[in-house]
Amino acid sequence: MICSIFVDSASFADNYYISGHIMKDFVKMTLATMTGLLVFGFVALFMMIAMVGAVASMGEKDPVMPAEGVLKIDMSTIVLSEQTKEADPFETLAGGGAQTVTPLGIYSAIKAVNAAAYDPAVKFIYLKPDGVTGGFAQIEEFRKALENFRAGGKAVVSYTENPSNGSYYLASVSDKIFMTSHDGGMNMFNGISTQLIFLKDILDRLGINMQLIRHGKYKSAGEMYVRNAASRDNMDQNVAMVESLWDGWAEKIAASRGISVESLNSMLDNLELVLPEDFLEKGLVDELVTHEELEQRLCDIYVADKIADVKAISLQDYAKLKNKVNFKAKDKVAVIYAEGNIVDGNEKQQVAGDRFAKIISGVRSDSTVKAVVLRVNSPGGSVLASEKIKAELDLLKESKPVIASYGDYAASGGYWISAGCDKIFSNAATLTGSIGVFSLIPDLSGMMKDKLHVNVTPVNSNDHADMYNGLRPLDAKETAYMQATVERVYEQFTGIVAEGRDMTVAQVDDIAQGRVWTGSEALGIGLVDQIGTIEDAITYAALTIEGASGADDVQIVEYPKPQTTMEMLLESFGGSTSKVFAGTPLESVEDAFKGCASENGKTYARLPYEIVIW
Repeated sequence: MICSIFVDSASFADNYYISGHIMKDFVKMTLATMTGLLVFGFVALFMMIAMVGAVASMGEKDPVMPAEGVLKIDMSTIVLSEQTKEADPFETLAGGGAQTVTPLGIYSAIKAVNAAAYDPAVKFIYLKPDGVTGGFAQIEEFRKALENFRAGGKAVVSYTENPSNGSYYLASVSDKIFMTSHDGGMNMFNGISTQLIFLKDILDRLGINMQLIRHGKYKSAGEMYVRNAASRDNMDQNVAMVESLWDGWAEKIAASRGISVESLNSMLDNLELVLPEDFLEKGLVDELVTHEELEQRLCDIYVADKIADVKAISLQDYAKLKNKVNFKAKDKVAVIYAEGNIVDGNEKQQVAGDRFAKIISGVRSDSTVKAVVLRVNSPGGSVLASEKIKAELDLLKESKPVIASYGDYAASGGYWISAGCDKIFSNAATLTGSIGVFSLIPDLSGMMKDKLHVNVTPVNSNDHADMYNGLRPLDAKETAYMQATVERVYEQFTGIVAEGRDMTVAQVDDIAQGRVWTGSEALGIGLVDQIGTIEDAITYAALTIEGASGADDVQIVEYPKPQTTMEMLLESFGGSTSKVFAGTPLESVEDAFKGCASENGKTYARLPYEIVIW
């Protein structure tokens, strides 16, 4: 029997067409669904961002100045920062509608207080100094503005419950200091302290050997890794630094309160300030009051029958009213804020070499900018980035005057970029100098072999191909090679300072060696020209412009531009910036060295720490 098998070609083609058509529809539907989900995701993201931004701005109204009122300065709601910035929208949301902490630029704060001194609508300043947040320089400059306000014939009245070093320093400028009569407050006004942390013992236990190559007997950056206690030179400079900072504050506090510095130090050394009554007895406050009594005192000064009649405007709102850009002025003073670690690349939150070089180049090409203020608040960092920034500043100086203003820090790389400026204004409390360099290379071989029991066998094309991998110690030849690099950079650094400050290299070397100086000390040895605020520097820069009699005659423009709320939101969604050691004594160490571990053998010009004021 012959069996024939036939294929119905027509049916096969139809079935193939139908199957293919179904597959195409399936693919199209899948792609459409994926595209829809992707679009929905983006829409949802931007709707969420918009919602957060809208909620964060809820309740914001244009400030209104009463016809007659009090300028209320509550330091617990202000961060004295380098630039005025928008409040973090997530903090605003987390606050549940409560008043948030606003970053207020120190120049904006100073201008507002100065304007209030001549504003007939402002009767006096009511200062609540507790909770002050800011660095030495910002607190110092703000206090100077309060002094100027008083010099104009108006009163500053303060009220404190939990005095600290920074808050009492501000309060001491006042005509009257009221303090709560209730027990239970905490006195943190005890003098200035800094802690030096050393990690050698724990690193030894972990089998980690940090190899430090440096020039400068005072260049203590990196010393925490190779010692378990401070060297004599390091201790000497830290003692001198703390004493200089405290002496400056103690003298002003004592003068304001009509007591001697010796008497003030005795109170603190003998822990004589325990209760509110002690502050009153020692002459540090003028009266102890309950909340109701405080309100009555404010009514008396204001000349009002009840507290509801005492109209007030916050410093934040007053600054918005008074800090208007003079768009009518054709000539500009550019203020470039070099705030943060000096790093390579284009990082937004630091003084990134490539980014700042581009900013400075743009300022140089702007013909409407007639003078520049370089506001330095940096402990230093990358030598390469510092040199890129300095090279652009040198070009800028050829066509415009460049005036430096120092904040909390202008040290190491921060001093490198600014030493050649036409004039340097420093705060008395600025930490500057630190003219020295170092390189830090970890050796993890002990940890790998003895702790982790991991053996490493290098395979190299050349004798020293693996010298930077951190898995073996440097040999003598490699150490000499690294030392030669550090010495070359140190010679370059001292040469830059010598040229910029009209000194010999030998004179610079005498005050260098990595030594940290306060601004008041730096003035005496020629590292800065004048003790002054950012306002002084901007005024000086304005006066170099033909036809200008001061800062009011020019337009002040700031670089880099502060982040907007939308930019902060997008950055927050882009990744976390949390710290490992946030809220611990090691947080300042993490801030100081978070960039060092990733690039072995790199040469740095940086302070060994960052200081926080309580």
